[in-house]
Amino acid sequence: MKLKPRFVIFAHNATYDKLHQVATLGMTAAAMGKDVVVVLLFWTIKKLAQGQIDVVDFPPEYGKAAEEVSRLLKEKKVPRISEMFQEARQVGHFRLIACSAGLEYMGVDPEAVAKNVDEVMGLPAILSLTAGAETTLFI
Repeated sequence: MKLKPRFVIFAHNATYDKLHQVATLGMTAAAMGKDVVVVLLFWTIKKLAQGQIDVVDFPPEYGKAAEEVSRLLKEKKVPRISEMFQEARQVGHFRLIACSAGLEYMGVDPEAVAKNVDEVMGLPAILSLTAGAETTLFI
């Protein structure tokens, strides 16, 4: 049996523009038959724990353009981040992994994160899981 090519995204930045890329790239790769692993780090863990993963926010440098993009997202009925993660699971092999050290460093309740991810792992396990990936992105 041939292993599926692994597609890994290390998700560190938690503003909507970055999370949208994580979700769309992950969903597309899953639909293309890849074994997708999204590793949540620091700010993505914090945002998930706070129940804010679907909040549409942008870095300050985007200024007024952010308002226009937010309006267009609503107008075009772009799915929420959590919906894209769910759809990725439905169309292919897609896993959300939270880094256990990130839970500690960001001071979040581990249970608030654990219920929204497939697994919580330490860095050694994450590095073993992601070794040899066909594609590795840091967003």
